[in-house]
Amino acid sequence: MILKTSAVLRRFFILITLASLTLTSLTFKHFFMPRPDLSRVPDFYHGYISKVKEDDLMAGLKSSTKNLFDLLKSISPEKHDFRYAEGKWTIKEVIQHMLDGERVFTYRALRFARKDETPLPGFDENLFAQTAKADKRNWNDLVEEFASFDKEQMEQSGIASENSTYVLGIGYIVAGHVNHHCQIIKERYL
Repeated sequence: MILKTSAVLRRFFILITLASLTLTSLTFKHFFMPRPDLSRVPDFYHGYISKVKEDDLMAGLKSSTKNLFDLLKSISPEKHDFRYAEGKWTIKEVIQHMLDGERVFTYRALRFARKDETPLPGFDENLFAQTAKADKRNWNDLVEEFASFDKEQMEQSGIASENSTYVLGIGYIVAGHVNHHCQIIKERYL
């Protein structure tokens, strides 16, 4: 059976502009994907994974997407370029960071799922933020997919940022990363 999401983490930026779309209409074909074995995920990411309360990855992704939809809809246009302190990212930059992080994480998951054993480097999130030009982007254009992995692929491991991790763990990291930044926006920006 193939896990297929309806562009869970990137397309939501487009979908929130479609007033007729509701989250209840999104369908997910999947098999149960339990919480990851934390011994197979670097300690640094355990905090993100702990922010996912659901015991099934697809439920966690759906929940984090709904939370993000709700949060983004509540942010007034005057706040889009707000930064809560000197040198901190704007809300647009935080959203761009979530998109960049999701792309990096899902690329890692894809490589591991395909049994590519090449160690992957880390990425400099601050350099990405500095060069992304999020401030020049249209709010509604800040935008597309976790991808399709079967059970065997979800168990594949690899090296990223000099640490061993695996595809299922990365899925929870993606959902937890979204939840983490939603919490920061609520606490520090709104």
